[in-house]
Amino acid sequence: MARTSSASPANKPAPGTQQERAGSKKIGILASLWPFMKPYRLLMIGATLALILTASMTLTLPLAVRRVVDNFRIEDGDLLDWYFLAALVIAGILAIGTGIRYALVTRLGERVVADIRKAVFGRVIGMSPEFYERIMTGEVLSRITTDTTLIQSVLGSSVSIALRNLLMFIGGLVLMLLTSAKLTMMVLLLIPAVIVPILVLGRRLRTISRENQDWIAASSGNAGEALGAVQTVQAFTHERASRTQFGDMTETSYEVSLRRIKTRAVLTVIVIFLVFSGIVGVLWMGANDVRNGVMTEGVLIQFVIYSIIMAGSVAALSEIWSELQRAAGATERLVELLNAEDTVNDPKQAKSLPVPLRGEIRFDDVTFRYPARPDVVALDNLSLLVKPGETVAFVGPSGAGKTTVIQMIQRFYDPDQGQVSLDSVDLRDLSRGDFRQHIALVPQDPVIFAASARENIRFGRLDASDAEVESAARAAAAHEFISALPEGYDSFVGERGVMLSGGQKQRIAIARAILRDAPVLLLDEATSALDAESERAVQGAVDKMRAGRTTLIVAHRLATVKKADRIIVLEAGSIVAQGTHDDLVAQDGLYARLARLQFTDGVAAE
Repeated sequence: MARTSSASPANKPAPGTQQERAGSKKIGILASLWPFMKPYRLLMIGATLALILTASMTLTLPLAVRRVVDNFRIEDGDLLDWYFLAALVIAGILAIGTGIRYALVTRLGERVVADIRKAVFGRVIGMSPEFYERIMTGEVLSRITTDTTLIQSVLGSSVSIALRNLLMFIGGLVLMLLTSAKLTMMVLLLIPAVIVPILVLGRRLRTISRENQDWIAASSGNAGEALGAVQTVQAFTHERASRTQFGDMTETSYEVSLRRIKTRAVLTVIVIFLVFSGIVGVLWMGANDVRNGVMTEGVLIQFVIYSIIMAGSVAALSEIWSELQRAAGATERLVELLNAEDTVNDPKQAKSLPVPLRGEIRFDDVTFRYPARPDVVALDNLSLLVKPGETVAFVGPSGAGKTTVIQMIQRFYDPDQGQVSLDSVDLRDLSRGDFRQHIALVPQDPVIFAASARENIRFGRLDASDAEVESAARAAAAHEFISALPEGYDSFVGERGVMLSGGQKQRIAIARAILRDAPVLLLDEATSALDAESERAVQGAVDKMRAGRTTLIVAHRLATVKKADRIIVLEAGSIVAQGTHDDLVAQDGLYARLARLQFTDGVAAE
């Protein structure tokens, strides 16, 4: 039964756009990190205990200093020695506690960020092609690296420092009240004057930090795109324009970062000036009290130390607030990826494919439009049945829908209406991982990974032995050129196979498909980059490989499809003719015109 897709992703903004940013949760977005921190509660408890210990020891030190100062002139030297010894013990406990806190908190930050990176990558690696129509891969990589580095800094340092300073602030304030309520009240009058600029400028700082991260991601995406097509850039002498474009983005990012730095600098100046101005005023009042005999020198020094501790805590909290603002922006961008909606999803209760898989493929009244081109029909009420073991070729002009058929069979997209089924089971009722393992693909643009030739072929089946890899390479006419490489099958072929020719890349892709040994074989212009001799050898391998398999072939070169059981002629997303090569030539339609153009031009050229 045909179904109509209800998804309407075309109007959804790309992650990171202003429309999505309007719903920002500000600093509260950091709560999204809790699910990643929750499994490591023991680490957090240990770090918290160490933090409390170090804060307590720090707050205890002024008491020891007061005792030393007030009893400096006493005749009992042993008592004075004990005070100094107590101060030394406190310092030792403080040092050990600080080291433990650092180790635990840093480990927590590294562990959580590693989990975040894995979660984000695990999410985006399974997203459908539509997702990547709305966001550049370079920006995704920037979020996984740059943004997680910010979060690592916060979790591995800033949060711990913030909590420590918060404890120091509260503890210092209580002990200040116990030391001198009068002077403490004077200090408290300054707190509103300090908090207001933190809140006002902090909000502005968060917005600027988010904008800064967006520009960094945009420049990374631009650089990734240019470097990924570096030969094309150089061939069209586009280096200067690419440098200019990347330079403009980088300079914009720099200018935004300058605004962030200036805002943070102003915030720091205001807070430090207000805090230490207050300390000077309080010291002046305290000095007068000592002169008038209201308090001792030791009490004043104790109060001053607590004031400095509290002032330092406030200053540190203001700086850490800025870091938290930046981390909030980074977290927001990562959460966007984790929560990004995909129009292609596995069902909650997936059906199972028949065993063994026969390989029957059926299109029932399939209509489809690419989300990026909603006004253009890619497939128009397409109905087609490919029988198990049948070889069907698709031909037609560019844009006719040939590659779209291949993509629909792999369920990279769902049809707007109708259904695509494998062995009478709708693909939408199956887990993508389950049915895709029964499909081998040779794409038009073969993907070669930055690994050895052996590992690139083994990508088709990870548990394949070296002998099976070499056997697949021989079948794909790739063994000879691989053996001639400096290290044979273990030779590194470069990023995207830059050390290989187009034909060599395609033969490795064909070897990968042969190694997969799947019941459904998809060939999308599989021999387009091969010379005549290699094409003949590979075509023989393909003929052997498709025996007993359901094979779908997309080709512009009609010589490669003449042996197909059936040829489907597509035009504007619809089937306009089908039959064998001889039948279609006899019909004198679109296929016959294409055949005359190719075969006649080929003879003339010779």
